[in-house]
Amino acid sequence: MILAIDTGNTHTVIGCINPDGEIAHIMRMESNLYKTEHEYAASMKLILELNGVSLKKIDGAVISSVVPPLTVVLKNAVKLITGVDALVVGAGVKTGLPIMIDDPGTIAADLVATAVAAKEYYPLPCIIIDMGTATTVTVVDQKGRYIGGAILPGVGLSMNALTAGTSLLPKIEIVPPNKVIATNTVECMKAGIIFGAAGAIDGVLDRFTESLQATGDEEWSIVATGGLAGTICPCCRHQIVMDDNLLLKGLHIIWEKNRGSRKKTK
Repeated sequence: MILAIDTGNTHTVIGCINPDGEIAHIMRMESNLYKTEHEYAASMKLILELNGVSLKKIDGAVISSVVPPLTVVLKNAVKLITGVDALVVGAGVKTGLPIMIDDPGTIAADLVATAVAAKEYYPLPCIIIDMGTATTVTVVDQKGRYIGGAILPGVGLSMNALTAGTSLLPKIEIVPPNKVIATNTVECMKAGIIFGAAGAIDGVLDRFTESLQATGDEEWSIVATGGLAGTICPCCRHQIVMDDNLLLKGLHIIWEKNRGSRKKTK
């Protein structure tokens, strides 16, 4: 079994993946810049044990992180509790994904992982929507190459900015409104944030698909993942497949491509 760890700006997701690729457990922790490697080790050990995961069965780990100060902390924490040297997705790691952007060294590890999984599991070209702290829309082309994308403010960030910048608007749960043309303040906020985010994604998708058509592609797949994708994407006007575990699937593929160089030392 391997640990697949995805560290975002808000949460860290830990997946336990069996050798056949089955994701047996998924757990979440807060991404906290102030925790030490020993604190993370203690928290991870407790969470894994609460889910019935034996640390002795873990023979590998792979980390995707968009929070550089936490990357080494988590790598060391994994080493403390499992004895394995975690593979960190980054420069020099085999992915099987040609990256066709201006500076390939600047691509975030989570975008690589989701693109690797999309290339493996979905028809190409594939447009990938990942709704986390930020919303990203990226593209793997017909040849299996990562060719770029767009970054939008995340839904939570937008809502926080709206409530922080106004005196009378309350914090609300991000759920669809009861009707499209809302008739009270809270419902109006729900309508604005949900349909606004869906409309922004639809707008990006319209332009991306036009660009793909211009290069000769007539069909494509669109897949969405991330915390709020299940709330926002059903309100979009494009046909979008939901895959909550896309990133973990990508990390497992990357681990398999690099497993020959990973050794357990404990």
